Amino acid sequence: MKRILFLLALTTSFAVMAQKNIYESPSFDNLSSDHNILAIIPFLTNLDLNEKISKSEQKRLEENEGYAVQNALETYFSKRSKKKKLPVTFQNIENTAAILAKKNISYDNIDVYTTKELSEILGVDGIISGTLDLNILLSNGVPTEFSFTDYFSGGANYGRIGIKISDGDSGKLLWKYEKEINKKTGKNTTDLIDRMMKLAIRKFPYERERKRDRKN
Repeated sequence: MKRILFLLALTTSFAVMAQKNIYESPSFDNLSSDHNILAIIPFLTNLDLNEKISKSEQKRLEENEGYAVQNALETYFSKRSKKKKLPVTFQNIENTAAILAKKNISYDNIDVYTTKELSEILGVDGIISGTLDLNILLSNGVPTEFSFTDYFSGGANYGRIGIKISDGDSGKLLWKYEKEINKKTGKNTTDLIDRMMKLAIRKFPYERERKRDRKN
C-alpha cells in the first residue's frame, strides 16, 4: 500500500512539474481558430559529449538527434489521433522534408527562416519546432539503472528539451513545453517524447475543444 501511495505521489509531482514548465499564449484560441494542419520540423540540437569528436561528426550527430525527435513526435501524434480526434492534422514529415529540399532548405540553414516563411513554404497553418541540449546520444538510449550517487552528482542529468508551437500567419509563439532529460524521462527519444507528452496532455491546447465548438 505504501508503495502504491509513493508511486501516486511521484506521478502527481511529475505532472505538477510538467505543468510549471508549460507556457500557453493567452491569444491561443484566437490565433489557432483556423488551424487545420501543422508541420513538425527537425529540432535544433546542441551536443556536449565527453568524448572528443570532429566538428563534422558532431554536426552529423546533432542532425541525427534533431531528426529523431521530429520522427518521435510524428509517431506520438499519429497514435494520439487514433485515440482522440484532434482539430488539427500533421503534415507527413517525409513530405515536409521533400518540400524543404526543393527550396534548398536543409538542417544547416532552416534556422534562418522565420515561422511565417516556413509555414508559407510548407503550406501549413503552424509549425512545431524545438531545441535539444544533450550530453549523450539520446537516440541511442540512456542508462536506466537507478543510482543515488548519480542524482547527487548530477550524473543522471542528460540535458534539456524544449517543444514549441508557433502560428504560421503571425509567427507568434502559441505554446511551449520545456523539460529536463534524465533517467526518469525515458530510455530513448521515442520513449522520452511519449512520456513527456502524456504528462503534458491536459495542457496540450489542441486536446480541448475549440472555443467556437464550445459555444455550440
